[in-house]
Amino acid sequence: MLNYIWAGLIVLSLVFGMVYDINDLASDTYRNGQAFEVQVDPLDATSASSRRIPVRVHVDPAAFNAFYGVEANPDSTYDGVVIRNQEGMQLRFAQDASVPEPWATIRAETSERDNDLRGTLAGWSPSGGPAAVSFREVRFVKMRAIAAAALSMAELAVELALGLIGVLALWMGLLQIAEKAGIIHSVVRVTQPILRPLFPDIPKGHPAMGMIVLNLTANMLGLGNAATPLGIKAMEELQTLNEDKETATDSMVMLLAMNTASVQLVPPVLLVALMGLQINQLIFAIIIVTGISLIVAVAAAKLLSKTKRFRASAPAATTEG
Repeated sequence: MLNYIWAGLIVLSLVFGMVYDINDLASDTYRNGQAFEVQVDPLDATSASSRRIPVRVHVDPAAFNAFYGVEANPDSTYDGVVIRNQEGMQLRFAQDASVPEPWATIRAETSERDNDLRGTLAGWSPSGGPAAVSFREVRFVKMRAIAAAALSMAELAVELALGLIGVLALWMGLLQIAEKAGIIHSVVRVTQPILRPLFPDIPKGHPAMGMIVLNLTANMLGLGNAATPLGIKAMEELQTLNEDKETATDSMVMLLAMNTASVQLVPPVLLVALMGLQINQLIFAIIIVTGISLIVAVAAAKLLSKTKRFRASAPAATTEG
């Protein structure tokens, strides 16, 4: 089901991006191929013969709004430089200059690395005066942004997967040692009376209860990466008790709900790394919010399991029927 949801979101984003880009093309938002009139004056008259000429660009806000069909408020002057090259003269605005739309999008699309708006000058003399600046053509902005985001998230997913290999291997190895040493069975005996009301379907002494305890403990201590293999192992143990392998049991749903709530008694390791000692300001807020989310998750799982609709599809009910 989750795959269908992700596929639907991707399709919707592509449709949105296509509609947006088609509208840009129809209205010629970026005035591709058209030149805009500016006043370009050199800052130093002695640099007129040099390859790089520092300049000040004067923009008429009213002319800008009329040309692009917007209601922006551009600055009347911008610092920049004119560079002579084999193709003529190129005007480059100062890096990170505060430019309005659609210039900001043109800059992002054509000079992502240096973040300076660039255009070709025509009809300009090094002594200063009016000139026409033409920017590179910009098309399919949203579609390119969606593609870039997809590639970026794919790269991030690979990095996260590779980063989790070591953690997963370590904790799965420790679990094997704990199971062989009988530690998990001891944990089950101690915690079973506390968790029994939440997981009544788990038999006494079953290792699934120990895995659940370890998983919840890791979550409470803010060890998200450590909780992942423990949660997977707990689900595998619960699956051994499942009579219908294609449908989740009430215990599986309860465990998933509690993991989703992710009650935290200790701030997550990632937040500690990002915020340092400032995380102390959030400790009580984290405990309160995650505590409330845990109560809501447990109550929702219990109440929904009692409803006729979900009760009818439960593995135990299906087998009895």
